[in-house]
Amino acid sequence: MCGRYSLLCIDDLCGRFRMIDPTLGFRSRFNIAPGSSNTVIVVRERAEAVMMQWGLVPNWARDIKSSHRPINARAENLAEKPMFCDLLRTKRCLVPASGFFEWKQEWGRRIPFYIHKKNEPVFAFAGLYDIWHNPAGIILATYTIITTTPNELVAPLHSRMPAILRREDEILWLSREVLPEHEVREILKPCPADEMEAYPVSDRVNDPTADDAHIIEPLKGL
Repeated sequence: MCGRYSLLCIDDLCGRFRMIDPTLGFRSRFNIAPGSSNTVIVVRERAEAVMMQWGLVPNWARDIKSSHRPINARAENLAEKPMFCDLLRTKRCLVPASGFFEWKQEWGRRIPFYIHKKNEPVFAFAGLYDIWHNPAGIILATYTIITTTPNELVAPLHSRMPAILRREDEILWLSREVLPEHEVREILKPCPADEMEAYPVSDRVNDPTADDAHIIEPLKGL
């Protein structure tokens, strides 16, 4: 799964994702947790950054409070799940990220690991989004991160990992084209292990209110 991730702002974030200049006031986030509002890229007239809440609420949900709000969606059965099948056709998004966290039982405790791409300070998870609204005019935009099978680096830490898109697939994923099943499978394959790095970090990441650069620093003394 993917339960925490980071997004480090770079000078040309707009250029990186070929999107219009947003007015969101980007800042680095080192410990993004479910339920928070974060940057997601969608296509309207062209690629555009918007803020959405992490944890999907489908447009047909009757009540936000009682709705199951998945933070992840399994790549293997997206087309079979009522919550995701229509979104796979019409509401795909990019979730900008710089790395993600997984936990491993070691030395008698759960040690968090930070996993990132070696040569890309910012990349994109494949995501799906939806817009929920009610008659009172309340509107809520939410998203979920797609997960896939782990590569050799992530497998010792967890049985799932987020689907990291290749740069050449980002435009296709954002497009409004209906993608055939074999193409979806190819796009959502796990990122090659040799492109990534993982190292243990402080358990401060367990606190969703902790959000500073020390969160992603390698844990000393291990």
